[in-house]
Amino acid sequence: MQNNKVLILDFGSQVTQLIGRRVRELNIYSEIHPYNKPPKNISDYNAVILSGSPLSVRGNAVAHPDLSEIQGKKPLLGICYGAQYLAHFGGGRVAESNTREYGRANLSYISKNELFQNISEGSQVWMSHSDTIKELPTKATLLASTQDVENAAFKIEGEETYAIQFHPEVYHSKDGTQLLENFLVHIAGIAQDWTPDSFVEETVKNLKEQLGNDKVVLGLSGGVDSTVAAVLLNKAIGDNLHCIFVNNGLLRKNEFSSVLTQYEGMGLNVKGVDASARFLDALAGESDPEGKRKIIGRVFIEVFDDEAHQIEDAKWLAQGTIYPDVIESVSVSGGPSATIKSHHNVGGLPDFMKLKVVEPLKMLFKDEVRRVGRSMGIDPELLGRHPFPGPGLAIRILGDITPEKVSILQEVDAIFINGLKDNGLYDKVWQAGAMLLPVQSVGVMGDERTYEKCVALRAVESTDGMTADWVNLPYEFLQKTSNEIINKVKGVNRVVYDISSKPPATIEWE
Repeated sequence: MQNNKVLILDFGSQVTQLIGRRVRELNIYSEIHPYNKPPKNISDYNAVILSGSPLSVRGNAVAHPDLSEIQGKKPLLGICYGAQYLAHFGGGRVAESNTREYGRANLSYISKNELFQNISEGSQVWMSHSDTIKELPTKATLLASTQDVENAAFKIEGEETYAIQFHPEVYHSKDGTQLLENFLVHIAGIAQDWTPDSFVEETVKNLKEQLGNDKVVLGLSGGVDSTVAAVLLNKAIGDNLHCIFVNNGLLRKNEFSSVLTQYEGMGLNVKGVDASARFLDALAGESDPEGKRKIIGRVFIEVFDDEAHQIEDAKWLAQGTIYPDVIESVSVSGGPSATIKSHHNVGGLPDFMKLKVVEPLKMLFKDEVRRVGRSMGIDPELLGRHPFPGPGLAIRILGDITPEKVSILQEVDAIFINGLKDNGLYDKVWQAGAMLLPVQSVGVMGDERTYEKCVALRAVESTDGMTADWVNLPYEFLQKTSNEIINKVKGVNRVVYDISSKPPATIEWE
């Protein structure tokens, strides 16, 4: 990961992560950094991309990066806000558009140039801006236009500096990946050599150097991330890896025993710790989502601290943190991606815990974690498991947590998930689960009035969890599942299905 790197400076666009993913799909390593906190060694990067932003270059709160070590010295691509920034501060003119330019558009003019190689006039692109570039910056040449946006793309002569007012990273820009390939491969000359195998080889090498003969404690959850992290660490340090699987009382039905069984034969040293009572006692009476997350994070660390003390000379705590966890947890003043919610495995450890943190997957998106797992020969069934939130059912029970509520939701969840598997739908869904809502509704069972709980079922399709669409499950399946839940789970008399996409909703309800 030391060579052929792309730096993406984030100005706060909610789709900046997609730029990183599209670059990775080209087998080129990319990193996203806030525009006002760039990496120190700019020389390590072969090309730079400026993201979009909700801000305006004409406003008071301008995101103003230092491009002195970048522009004119490295291949540079400005996207949307990035393009307007290059125009506005390069001698051009950016003004408010007469109409908000949002949605699909088609390229009506393309000049002969490297950036638009193998892209034809009429190609669909996605616009999302309220400002527009009225006059090109000094020494700029027009590269492309749409019917409504004359200056849709330009190049600064004498530099490898390019700018586009549309978003090539989103699905709706049909030739967006081709454009990024043109910029990174044909213009910047970056080799497409970042593969799962190369990641495993370099990560294992780095882990050996980082950890030496130290002992590492890892929390296994049964999920893809912690499992892949465990196998990577096992390759690097072998018996010095001590895996612990904690039952926080908020797992799926029978998951504690089934997960422990699942790891048998994988060559991992795993210990099961049942701390369910400890977690549920700590959560009693807490209904705030962030409060629940913080309690679970605190108790999780306390349990690990207790267990780590039983492992002589343990020096490190390994975590399955992945890139979306890191990105969603970053909040930068005047810039990128305001914090949406905290993540239980991001943010370091309290001072009393004497373990250092190692996160072998923290630069990978979820789909990349699975590809790395496949390259190491991990069971496809395990790699195909749906993501499950670290706080478990605590954030799927809206309101306070009680053992009764956990039991109800475990039963509902089991019916839903097993139904997806039995009907061949599980692998067509990226993540699914049930939510226990803090409402009760009137119903009729056996000619008697009931006043019981409502549950919401959720199933989404996604690649990495940064964006997601609800899955159009068959009506017959939903009908059968609803009937089974109401008939078999005491305390539930109503089932609804969530048809919200992310954004604007999140995948989890809390």
